[in-house]
Amino acid sequence: MSGRPVARAGEEAGEPLAAGETGDAAEDVASLYRAEGPRLLRFFRRRTANPEEARDLVQESFSRMLGAGAGAGLMRPEAYLRRIGQNLLRDRAKFAVRRSAALHMSADDAVLAGLDQFRLLETRDLLDRLELAMLELPQETREVFMAHRVEGLTYAEIAERTGLTLKQVEKRIARAMLDLSDLLGSR
Repeated sequence: MSGRPVARAGEEAGEPLAAGETGDAAEDVASLYRAEGPRLLRFFRRRTANPEEARDLVQESFSRMLGAGAGAGLMRPEAYLRRIGQNLLRDRAKFAVRRSAALHMSADDAVLAGLDQFRLLETRDLLDRLELAMLELPQETREVFMAHRVEGLTYAEIAERTGLTLKQVEKRIARAMLDLSDLLGSR
């Protein structure tokens, strides 16, 4: 120990606090985290598949708020945090779309196995019909169905991600299967 006093929050080493500053900035952030951290975590857990990712997003939200220097002067810091959270989710979604677009291969460009040309045409036709049928499903039903069938998520994981109940997830997947069966059978 050097014998020098430890600087309080809001104080540079050796510099006094400016008039009107309380030195309680760290305590304000800690109380804001205690009050809004769990709420923000629930917000992210409903919208992500991974609990670790949700915790990382909470940390990133607070980090961005503090990095912008906006913590103390805000009238509603909880609203600001939520906006940061929405922006983080939007940024991650845009990144995921860009990444998946780079990996996407059109069914027309895919080399299908087999020598039977008739079978190849039938397969392409079925894929085209399936794509059109999926687009006719309501968006939320399509997202729930894709999360289960493509991403392999369980009903409970989908319910947590979307904020739906387990029963609502079951009904949406059953509805999607019926609708797809009807749409594919009628063409």
